[in-house]
Amino acid sequence: MDRETVRRLSRRALFDPRSMPDESIRSMAFTLDRLREIAERVASSSGLEVVEVELLGGGKARRLRVFIDKPEGVTHEDCAAYSREFGTILDVEDAVPGGSYVLEISSPGLDRKLLKQADFERFMGSRVKFSTREAIDGNRHFQGRLVQFDGGELTVELEAGSGKKKEQQQASGTLKVAYSNVEKAQLVPEF
Repeated sequence: MDRETVRRLSRRALFDPRSMPDESIRSMAFTLDRLREIAERVASSSGLEVVEVELLGGGKARRLRVFIDKPEGVTHEDCAAYSREFGTILDVEDAVPGGSYVLEISSPGLDRKLLKQADFERFMGSRVKFSTREAIDGNRHFQGRLVQFDGGELTVELEAGSGKKKEQQQASGTLKVAYSNVEKAQLVPEF
């Protein structure tokens, strides 16, 4: 199997590991599910939310990255305490197969990804940029203020001229996009 096929199937495995043709990819998806379950269990005991769990690299260069958050923001102390507790449980349960890895605990940052419907609800009123699976008026990349998220649909007040490519500059106005059409989205920091 070539690298592009593995990458494409790995992304799909995050959504439905049973659909994967290769046992190693199904195993990776199972490992991520198990790591997420442990991460969420530890986070809930500390009043934290797990935003994302990533297992990156291979061999001796593997990194397990967990992004945590809470409504008032995550402190360095929150990350350190979470790292100690989560790392201990991972070691006791031998949850990360394949030997050594580096554990990284971080806040999602000012430009955090919006991954779940709850993220869109939480950050209504914020500036966002996102790409769609299917083009809307010849464009897949948009930026603007998230005005509303209701019934699985985003309403975004677009900012004129902030499309990703010059030839695809977006017009200003209001855009409604089905959540199912959003490929990826993130906050745009405001200073």
